[in-house]
Amino acid sequence: MESMLIRERYKVARILWAQRDYALAEAADIQDRATPVRLLNLYEGELRRRYGKICSGIRAEDCPAFRGMFLENETLAVVFDDCKGVAIDELFFKGDKWGWRERLDYAEAVLHHALSLSGLPAEVACAAMLSENLLFDPEKKTVVSRPMIPPMESMNLRELALLAGDQIQKILPRRLSCGKVENAFLDRVERGEFTSMVPFYSAWREARKEIEKEREAFDASNPVSRALYLLKRALLRIRFKR
Repeated sequence: MESMLIRERYKVARILWAQRDYALAEAADIQDRATPVRLLNLYEGELRRRYGKICSGIRAEDCPAFRGMFLENETLAVVFDDCKGVAIDELFFKGDKWGWRERLDYAEAVLHHALSLSGLPAEVACAAMLSENLLFDPEKKTVVSRPMIPPMESMNLRELALLAGDQIQKILPRRLSCGKVENAFLDRVERGEFTSMVPFYSAWREARKEIEKEREAFDASNPVSRALYLLKRALLRIRFKR
């Protein structure tokens, strides 16, 4: 496999993912020394026709990393630039130590990124929001998506909003220090209230301003007031669970 050459241009270095009629390959573009690493989504069988139609809807202005697609014998290859970053589940997990300002910045980055994906075919956009594909640069606080497009059931833009909501709940987990506005926003996310990214992002932008005010007021309060607030929240949570 290491010596496989596709179209006398893409030298496959390794297979990153494989399942029936689909594989993701990392390859060197021997015709481009500036940005030589490419990711090739490879489809065969019934997937070849289906994803040929889907990926023909990718526009360069919506996805600058898209390099085109072609048929090689019985295989459809959809080519993208590679990208690097840290997967979301490696950064946000139970017990992580992110501060609230950083969480809000990352939530903003994810929702803005999801909004930018709305112009892509739904199957491509939804794949971009999968946990294994959502990558972060912790220094720049930016978000990109690895262009791995595995076979998925028929998707739509509501599914994109639901997937974005799943990721937001990792970044903004329920905490005793959450204020009313943050909890209300998370309630809407958990209910799957947003049917597309435009109202989702709009609601977030409105809520974020108030969440920041709540957080700043909490930080500015004296230790006794903070302790009483957290105790009250803890008692309410216990009562609710009962």
